[in-house]
Amino acid sequence: MPFSSQIISVLLADDHQIVLEGLASLLKPEVDLEVVGCAVDGQEAVLMAAELHPDVVVMDIAMPTINGLEATRQILAHNPAARIMLLSAHRDDVYIERARLLGVAGFLIKQSSAHMLAAAIRDVYGGGTCYSPGIAKALRHRRTENSGRQVESPEVPLPLTPREAETLQMVAEGKANKQMADLMGISIKTVEKHRDHLMRKLDIHDTAGLTRYAIATGVIESHAPRA
Repeated sequence: MPFSSQIISVLLADDHQIVLEGLASLLKPEVDLEVVGCAVDGQEAVLMAAELHPDVVVMDIAMPTINGLEATRQILAHNPAARIMLLSAHRDDVYIERARLLGVAGFLIKQSSAHMLAAAIRDVYGGGTCYSPGIAKALRHRRTENSGRQVESPEVPLPLTPREAETLQMVAEGKANKQMADLMGISIKTVEKHRDHLMRKLDIHDTAGLTRYAIATGVIESHAPRA
């Protein structure tokens, strides 16, 4: 896509400061792209997207507070026209499927070149979509596999409210009730109520089970090393 005559505002979200600085540095020479903000977790990305109204959000998946997939869901719930592109070191099927269901505009792996990232931002800003080759192949395979039949996928999670998703993520990350209460600004008793409600809703009645569910649905990553 050719350069736009309009400056495209970009919000970056990643929990690694060095990655944020690197992405901002890579995009700086692009005269039609302007980084207007950098968020260090999913919750900050949601707040900054609401405040700054960027043209494109470039979002990591695994981040604290709320993950990039849940942040994407919240941003799109408030602004369905938002253009969001995931940028992750992971391309697991569960992430690709959730991204598809959310309706993201693009999904690149972090090994992508600066040129590809800049081109992808322009594409999604212009109303198009952009996926890394491996991810595009996985999406085509899934469409072929599901063609002409209804498929019930165990990877599609039950719909959780933002508070439920936040509670699930913190439980799965091993945070104690007091830590959760401090982070969410609520009482320990309220945290316990949230946990109990979440377990009843998902029909999962222990922390280990909640953690497995969180990993299976992309709420958090497994403990495998990440780039």
